[in-house]
Amino acid sequence: MRRAGHLVAEVLAGLRERIKPGVTTAALDHWAEQYIRRQGGEPSFKGYRGYPASVCISIDQEIVHGIPGRRRLREGQVVSLDVGVICEGYQGDAAITAGVGQISPEAEALLRVTEQSLAAGIAMVRAGRRLGDVSHAIQTTAERAGFNVIREYVGHGIGTAMHEDPQIPNFGPAGRGPVLRPGMTLAIEPMLVAGDYHTRVLDDGWTVVTADGSLAAHFEHTVAVTDGDPEVLTRL
Repeated sequence: MRRAGHLVAEVLAGLRERIKPGVTTAALDHWAEQYIRRQGGEPSFKGYRGYPASVCISIDQEIVHGIPGRRRLREGQVVSLDVGVICEGYQGDAAITAGVGQISPEAEALLRVTEQSLAAGIAMVRAGRRLGDVSHAIQTTAERAGFNVIREYVGHGIGTAMHEDPQIPNFGPAGRGPVLRPGMTLAIEPMLVAGDYHTRVLDDGWTVVTADGSLAAHFEHTVAVTDGDPEVLTRL
């Protein structure tokens, strides 16, 4: 999983460098797939439950599962990039949201707080704590800053399969849920919105958007529970 996670981190770093006005989302997806395969990995998402691309690319009010295509990025947009990789039978999964050129102060705040929420959740990943401690830390960090967390889409366990138990909500009370134990691997992924947390799915059957059209952001890491500090497997 360390190898898969490291490759995910490399791909996200390369995609971040390529986020510029005028670039198509299809071009980003093509670069990512070629890079993954050259490094001996496989894109986790391509063909998964029928998903047609290697990277989920979601723009502005799109929360997750956006499909790459002919759209060209424009100055001021925010772009969420979700990457999954399989190496030697093990999975890695992570996401970032980045601005295209200069973005609004509201967008900057949303991105910053979403990343802070992820860090707060990861800080709770310690043997003996409960999964609810992770969820609660994410929610309180988000809501303290005036943002909402999505309820309908959550994090998950990860290993030889992309989605394994347990589910990891980004909200809820502390002190509840399964006890965290060394060896568990978790994909923690807060999705925050500037408005209401209700969602809808577009006609393509994949792209999830905010029901009220408000901005969304998504950050994710694959994290291992150890006997000490959490190990973030998808960080360079």
